[in-house]
Amino acid sequence: MSRRFTVTSLPPAGPAGTSDPESHQHSAADLRRLSGEDAKGDGNPKESSPFINSTDTEKGKEYDGKNMALFEEEMDTSPMVSSLLSGLANYTNLPQGSREHEEAENNEGGKKKPVQAPRMGTFMGVYLPCLQNIFGVILFLRLTWVVGIAGIMESFCMVFICCSCTMLTAISMSAIATNGVVPAGGSYYMISRSLGPEFGGAVGLCFYLGTTFAGAMYILGTIEILLAYLFPAMAIFKAEDASGEAAAMLNNMRVYGTCVLTCMATVVFVGVKYVNKFALVFLGCVILSILAIYAGVIKSAFDPPNFPICLLGNRTLSRHGFDVCAKLAWEGNETVTTRLWGLFCSSRFLNATCDEYFTRNNVTEIQGIPGAASGLIKENLWSSYLTKGVIVERRGMPSVGLADGTPVDMDHPYVFSDMTSYFTLLVGIYFPSVTGIMAGSNRSGDLRDAQKSIPTGTILAIATTSAVYISSVVLFGACIEGVVLRDKFGEAVNGNLVVGTLAWPSPWVIVIGSFFSTCGAGLQSLTGAPRLLQAISRDGIVPFLQVFGHGKANGEPTWALLLTACICEIGILIASLDEVAPILSMFFLMCYMFVNLACAVQTLLRTPNWRPRFRYYHWTLSFLGMSLCLALMFICSWYYALVAMLIAGLIYKYIEYRGAEKEWGDGIRGLSLSAARYALLRLEEGPPHTKNWRPQLLVLVRVDQDQNVVHPQLLSLTSQLKAGKGLTIVGSVLEGTFLDNHPQAQRAEESIRRLMEAEKVKGFCQVVISSNLRDGVSHLIQSGGLGGLQHNTVLVGWPRNWRQKEDHQTWRNFIELVRETTAGHLALLVTKNVSMFPGNPERFSEGSIDVWWIVHDGGMLMLLPFLLRHHKVWRKCKMRIFTVAQMDDNSIQMKKDLTTFLYHLRITAEVEVVEMHESDISAYTYEKTLVMEQRSQILKQMHLTKNEREREIQSITDESRGSIRRKNPANTRLRLNVPEETAGDSEEKPEEEVQLIHDQSAPSCPSSSPSPGEEPEGEGEADPEKVHLTWTKDKSVAEKNKGPSPVSSEGIKDFFSMKPEWENLNQSNVRRMHTAVRLNEVIVKKSRDAKLVLLNMPGPPRNRNGDENYMEFLEVLTEHLDRVMLVRGGGREVITIYS
Repeated sequence: MSRRFTVTSLPPAGPAGTSDPESHQHSAADLRRLSGEDAKGDGNPKESSPFINSTDTEKGKEYDGKNMALFEEEMDTSPMVSSLLSGLANYTNLPQGSREHEEAENNEGGKKKPVQAPRMGTFMGVYLPCLQNIFGVILFLRLTWVVGIAGIMESFCMVFICCSCTMLTAISMSAIATNGVVPAGGSYYMISRSLGPEFGGAVGLCFYLGTTFAGAMYILGTIEILLAYLFPAMAIFKAEDASGEAAAMLNNMRVYGTCVLTCMATVVFVGVKYVNKFALVFLGCVILSILAIYAGVIKSAFDPPNFPICLLGNRTLSRHGFDVCAKLAWEGNETVTTRLWGLFCSSRFLNATCDEYFTRNNVTEIQGIPGAASGLIKENLWSSYLTKGVIVERRGMPSVGLADGTPVDMDHPYVFSDMTSYFTLLVGIYFPSVTGIMAGSNRSGDLRDAQKSIPTGTILAIATTSAVYISSVVLFGACIEGVVLRDKFGEAVNGNLVVGTLAWPSPWVIVIGSFFSTCGAGLQSLTGAPRLLQAISRDGIVPFLQVFGHGKANGEPTWALLLTACICEIGILIASLDEVAPILSMFFLMCYMFVNLACAVQTLLRTPNWRPRFRYYHWTLSFLGMSLCLALMFICSWYYALVAMLIAGLIYKYIEYRGAEKEWGDGIRGLSLSAARYALLRLEEGPPHTKNWRPQLLVLVRVDQDQNVVHPQLLSLTSQLKAGKGLTIVGSVLEGTFLDNHPQAQRAEESIRRLMEAEKVKGFCQVVISSNLRDGVSHLIQSGGLGGLQHNTVLVGWPRNWRQKEDHQTWRNFIELVRETTAGHLALLVTKNVSMFPGNPERFSEGSIDVWWIVHDGGMLMLLPFLLRHHKVWRKCKMRIFTVAQMDDNSIQMKKDLTTFLYHLRITAEVEVVEMHESDISAYTYEKTLVMEQRSQILKQMHLTKNEREREIQSITDESRGSIRRKNPANTRLRLNVPEETAGDSEEKPEEEVQLIHDQSAPSCPSSSPSPGEEPEGEGEADPEKVHLTWTKDKSVAEKNKGPSPVSSEGIKDFFSMKPEWENLNQSNVRRMHTAVRLNEVIVKKSRDAKLVLLNMPGPPRNRNGDENYMEFLEVLTEHLDRVMLVRGGGREVITIYS
């Protein structure tokens, strides 16, 4: 999104040639402002510019040189290449994220320090941060247990799959990260700019939740180390018996976890610089602990450590309640019982009653750490999954069992399994140990050469950690006894951390190192998650999160930190590290899946901007990584996977529905373009089958002088017709030239789009500028759409005030529109009295949609009411179909055939056949024809000279007066200076008016004329020279009401007195008028109360001399009807009875 920035000059140098640091060095805030980072909106640099720090500085320069005089016009909007290159050379990408806030804190209250360009290389900037984020609590607290439960083989497969997933993701991430500069936001930025704001927001929030729950997991790991291995006496809740130890431990985790979370959040709030200063210490603890493990493995090969394990039969005993691994002991010459005896027997005496299993089996002691040279690897190759409450037993050890179903006393000092274990559960628990690969991309602003360091450092870090994890699996299985590996909390080795028993020189190295490393990881999570949420909030794609984009004056995300702490508290209240780990696994896997998807989409689309410097990628690798991530999600926990997808889907739809519009050049838009291109090419293969036909509408609307749509009811009707789910193009025509009227066209497009959005019309808008309306509409009809996705139906309004236009271009344009749609084989829908059509909020509770099926025109008349009744406005209206039977037709058989036809069409409607018998042409019809032809003669005189026009009009006036006086002198009135009918009056006048124009000074044509099919908003004042001669229809109405009564002699006299004028009429016009009058009588009688009347639209005359008569025929045909839609088919079948 492009922006404009204001560039201010720097303050002048100080006295004596010295300058303040502020006068010659930009502050961090200044540079961020210049690069667009503080701008509102998406909060990112000008991504539409070729350079990230492009500003408008060059526009203020004066180009005085004459070498570039040819490009003077472009200098105002396009900077010189030298200016852009200079800006690129002077660009310094500031440190992002926490370093910005640290600098802001250091700069408060004093002079701002000069910002130094970042100089971090691959090792310090990417490799070590990735190591610190990948190595975590799972390595020290759970990896030995995973190996003991799953065995070396399955653990190896598990680690290999997870590491392969992250390696493939790193390859995809490297390709994206080297395809330009990646600002703060890391994975969120990469996904959102590659897959669009919807995917970016959904996955970014999932990644934020994953990072937040990771903080909860690290805090729980810290508390577990503290209470189980460092200070067990600090436990607040004590268990009264062995069965309550698990619940007491969880309560202790909740209390201490909340306290630690509060302390860590306070530290982050006070100053993130303290977290960054101790980051190296935490990293040193991790590396020192891993080196201690490897040193212990090497030492165990020739000098194993002494950690004896006590077994009763093949059952592992916990060392908490006794010291000597024996039933009896010798004190002098006397045999005494040990503390172990007291735990299994009723008393310390030899004749006490003891547990049956204790009595039958012997107590033995074995070494818990036999060493790498002991050959133990063979015993630990295979899995040994346990159910909850089962005693940890040693395989291959002799034991005298008890009868099946004998209960085990939970108070005995056995080592019990605390949970039911299976392979998929172990994958979910282990996967968080391989996350953290985004640390390098998150620090891209701190790197000397990010496009080189990110791929190298990230892939090397993943290779290193993968080697450590795989070697650890093998070495743990080769050095540590299986029962010790399966002992999650080290109860059999005196409560020591299991991995610590292998370390050299002391288990405390691992315990203390893991404690500080988990503390540091928790602080890192609480530092990174709020900034990720802040980046999402500042982008503005999720409206309700915008409050979290604000913070302290130095930019510290205070509100985001508060929300992060609250969400983290949810994980603390779960209190079990084994239950929190699968949750964050889901969110990280979803993030990694979309990183792979982004790379695959960009690669397959081959967009011109896809030019990553990292070359060792392929779309198949990205697709494999995406498939692995998806598979691991469902392997870990199918219900967690569904919940995570549901959350991401809801966020996606929310951003799509309510989010801000962003154009980031994302791959999804490119994918949409490719899919659209493919679909359009497929549509070109041939016309659609009748079963696939749907109305693709071109809606012709008119805009006023303020570029607002005159009749929005047309778009309401369009929305109601969209049950067909077809294309919609809303078009309008402006008169003028493109160079002069382009701004008006843009405003008209915006106005139409707003109205389309308000009426919920999904489609496109097209405004054409043409020298005249007729050509503009013709261009719209010819060029609308693209390829096979073109309109097949034109929707237009009836030109209601066509009689009052002096230039009479309105009705001419309308008739040409009818002819052009016929020539283009397009269907035509003409709405009459469009202002009376219902809006979308209205509802008809009853009524009918009447279809007058006069001629078969492809089935449009059947399809339109079916589509309308899908909308809430027309849903309760029933459908009635009327057809007309002639004298020779069998009306009963026609009704049966039509009912059967509708049954096969699966359309429910009432059927009625109307019989129209042959009848004599009435005097009313003749008079209507006479008035019409007289008016036609008047229109032809419009192009004569002034004197000729006056003579012609006077002769026509005299002839008309004489004719009508002979017809009915009592009902004839001569009216002078009659006020003109306004365009807003939607009611038809009860009298038919004929304008007889006596023009002394012909006014010029109006500057703006309406498009065909639309009524003008209003007319000017009536011309005082106009004479209106009106003939009333009282006689016709009286004749209709009285029926077949005998004709009076006076009427017969009038009939014969009019005969000479009738003989001069065009008989074709008389027959057409007769049809219009008779049909109108029948339609008004049957459908006066219908909510909508649809009927066939007659075609225009082939001879253009009768165009003005065609408009009169249609007026007569639709008289006295509220809502009418004239329908003209496109010459092909649009509905079929076949499936």
